[in-house]
Amino acid sequence: MSETNRTDAERLLRVGVIGVGVMGSNHARVLAGLPGVELVGVADPDRKQADFVARTLGCAAVADVDELLALGVEAVTIAAPTHLHRDIALACLARGVHVMVEKPIASTVEEGRDIIAAARRARLTLMVGHVERFNPAVEAIKEAIRGEDILSIAITRVGPFPPRMSNVGVVIDLAVHDIDLIRWFTDSEIVEVQTQLSSALAQREDIALLQFRTASGVLAHINTNWLTPFKARNVTVATRGKYVMGDLLTRQVTECFGFKPDGSYSMRHLSVGHAEPLRAELAAFLHAVRTGTRPAVTGEEGVASLEIATRCLAARPTAAAAGRPAPRVVAG
Repeated sequence: MSETNRTDAERLLRVGVIGVGVMGSNHARVLAGLPGVELVGVADPDRKQADFVARTLGCAAVADVDELLALGVEAVTIAAPTHLHRDIALACLARGVHVMVEKPIASTVEEGRDIIAAARRARLTLMVGHVERFNPAVEAIKEAIRGEDILSIAITRVGPFPPRMSNVGVVIDLAVHDIDLIRWFTDSEIVEVQTQLSSALAQREDIALLQFRTASGVLAHINTNWLTPFKARNVTVATRGKYVMGDLLTRQVTECFGFKPDGSYSMRHLSVGHAEPLRAELAAFLHAVRTGTRPAVTGEEGVASLEIATRCLAARPTAAAAGRPAPRVVAG
C-alpha cells in the first residue's frame, strides 16, 4: 500500500463488486452511498442483473473479473458463489487489488489458505465478510460479556428453506456465522466438536445440532435448520456474574445480574445501536484498506471458522443423504 493510501483519507477509493445477486447487490448499494468511495463497476455473468444494478447506481456493468480489474479498481468485494472465491480472489490479489470476500472464505480450508498466502505475499488487505459481527445486538452482547468468566453459549438460527440455496447445507450457510461468533465472544479456539445432522427435506443437511468446547472451557451449542416457517436468531450467554439474552432480528438485548441466594435477581435492557451491519462491515474493510491496519475479520479467522464447519460435516450420515433422519456424533 502506498503512503498516499495511508494518509489521504479524503481521496476517492475506487471499488468494485464481483457477483451482484442478493448479497452482492446490497454490497453495491451500500458502497455507492459511502463517503470517499467511487463505485466503479459491478461484474456478473448475468448481464441483465449486472446492467440493472449498474443503471440503478450509476456505475459500469461488466461480465467478468478481468473486465472489472481493467477499470482500475483498487478494492473489491466478492459475493460470487463460494466455489469461485479462490480463483477470483487470487486474480484480484495478483493485480494489486484489496479483497473482501463473503463468508465462507472458500469452499475448502486449503483454498482459504491459498487466498491468505496470496494476500500476505502481495501485502494487501484481505477481510472475510462475517457480517453478523457488525449486528448492533451482537456488539452489545460482546460488550456485556467483556471481562466476564463465560460458562456457556447457546445460539438458535433457524428459518425456512432458501430457494437460492443449492450447493451447501445449513452448516455452511447458517452455522458458520455462529461458529465465528463463538470464537469471537470467547477469544478462544474450538477444540472439541460434536455433531448431529439430518436431511429431512433437502439433499443436503437441513437440520444441525452442534456442540462445542473451547480451549478456555466454554461449552457452546448451535441449533440451526431450514424447517422453521419463520426466521429466528437468538443468542444466550451465561457467565459467572450474569446471563445475557439477545434477539438478533429485533435487536433486543437483556441482561440478568445480581443473583441472590433466594433466587432473586435484577434485569435490564441494554442499549443497542441502529447501524446497518453491512454498512458498518464495508466501512471497516475500507478503513483497513486506507490505513493498512488489521481488518476486522482476518483471513485466518475466516479459515478457522470454515475448518470447524468442515469438521462438523466430516461424517455425513448415509441415511441422511437418502432423506431419512440419521443423527451422527463426531467427537473432536
